[in-house]
Amino acid sequence: MQIETTPLAGVVVITPARHGDERGFFSESYNARALTAEGIDVVFVQDNHSLSEKVGTIRGLHFQAPPHAQDKLVRCGKGALFDVAVDIRSGSPTYGQWFGTELSFENGKQLLVPAGFAHGFVTLKPETEIIYKCSDYYNRDSEGALRWDDPQIGIDWGGVSDPILSEKDAVAPLLADLDTPFTYKD
Repeated sequence: MQIETTPLAGVVVITPARHGDERGFFSESYNARALTAEGIDVVFVQDNHSLSEKVGTIRGLHFQAPPHAQDKLVRCGKGALFDVAVDIRSGSPTYGQWFGTELSFENGKQLLVPAGFAHGFVTLKPETEIIYKCSDYYNRDSEGALRWDDPQIGIDWGGVSDPILSEKDAVAPLLADLDTPFTYKD
């Protein structure tokens, strides 16, 4: 397993080893003991799996507020996506900054998005599946979102200018209007 740090403290890219031969490959996509040995000690309680049929579908930027805040471990089961985390922790030196990386079936990479970050992605291939673990259960009353095209955040979605969006994501608030429920802890 390879762990790569990012410019956003706590957000890491994890690439599990793949063992292949003429039949295909085997990969241990999640191992709590191995992650704990790397300093990642998160208990996951829910797995989510979604399909986006068309290229240019954006889902996000989403988060859940405390006491139902979620750490997420995101991977791509089929296709490819550009996955993004945005720091929304008040007082953080990287508040409002984002990090993104391509997750695909081929590269096997995963993105750990801790609580205190908004999360979203855009599909790069048709019929893209995203699979992610969450450290708390879904709670509708704790849902929050930021607008995908917030100019203050300035995410480069790879040239997507007219994405396929849910109604909720299309009208999500801007970062400037967010009363963030998260506080940075050094």
